[in-house]
Amino acid sequence: MRIDELETIATRCLPPEVSEYFSQGAFAGLTTSAAPGAWDRLRLRPRVLRDVSRVSTTTTVLGHEVAAPILVAPTALQRAAHPEGEVATARAVAATRSLMAVSSNSGSTFEDIAATGAQWWLQVYVRRDRGLTTAMLQRARAAGATALVLTADTPVVGYKRNAGQPATDVFPAERQRVNVDAARLPQSAMEHAADVTPDDIGWLHDVTGLPVIVKGVLREDDARTVVAAGAVAVWVSNHGGRQLDQSVTTAEALPGIVTALSGTAAEVYVDGGIRKAEHVLAALSLGARAVFLGRPVLWALAAGGDVHQGGCAGVAHLLTELTGDLEHVMALAGARHPGELTPDLVG
Repeated sequence: MRIDELETIATRCLPPEVSEYFSQGAFAGLTTSAAPGAWDRLRLRPRVLRDVSRVSTTTTVLGHEVAAPILVAPTALQRAAHPEGEVATARAVAATRSLMAVSSNSGSTFEDIAATGAQWWLQVYVRRDRGLTTAMLQRARAAGATALVLTADTPVVGYKRNAGQPATDVFPAERQRVNVDAARLPQSAMEHAADVTPDDIGWLHDVTGLPVIVKGVLREDDARTVVAAGAVAVWVSNHGGRQLDQSVTTAEALPGIVTALSGTAAEVYVDGGIRKAEHVLAALSLGARAVFLGRPVLWALAAGGDVHQGGCAGVAHLLTELTGDLEHVMALAGARHPGELTPDLVG
């Protein structure tokens, strides 16, 4: 099943306000709508007469082995898509030997997510009340998070299209942000800190001892800066087009950032508009260590949960099918493993 078909099924399953929340971009949605097409415009130059009788998609990210470089991005309101939310996603991640980044705004506890056996990182929004952030970080570390993903592109939350009452207002508060104890604090304590700087990369590491990835990077100079400040990886992302509209697509930003970090040990990841195996192939060839899926996972949750159920594709099916498709297009491109996906395959 194609991912666009999965979106259609999910839209029929979801309340309108939730479907809108998942799909919306900032303002006119220009960046959001441009993302898949930016990958489509890339052209591939396959190699021929290569022995591809055995093809493996297995790779590592920060030393963790995964079955394929196709991983799960952090997204909020997963329990609006499926009653078990992040726990359902985590079961699928464990079953497919993938890895997931868990949102700071998760509606499932870190402990319940960890109990599935999934490999997971914590996505971090630094709050105005740094004490709240510190407590959440320590809880995630104790529950088994193996890295932190500092989201750097949200000093403030970008305005979205006005489509009536937001899903975050409709969905029960007890199923949102369950790992942050802000009940006795003013609402302002939960607002994003607007004074986050590269120095906070070291602070996050000092608080937890965990490696720090910086997500939301679109510029080469920013990529070099965060790595110099201690980040072990850079995640090329425009937040699904939900922050600054008219931002460049990640397909456009990726090659320059990879070049800028050449000679460093930093890994590079990318998300944004990846909808098929050819997109994954192009991203890996351009230098991404792995790609992350955001909206497609939400659609899969809404359509079928963590497994293939009742003819609806769930998260495990999504990851398995896309991995199989990647193996197929790698063979067609003359690559036996991800290490053979190089920039000359994209022309």
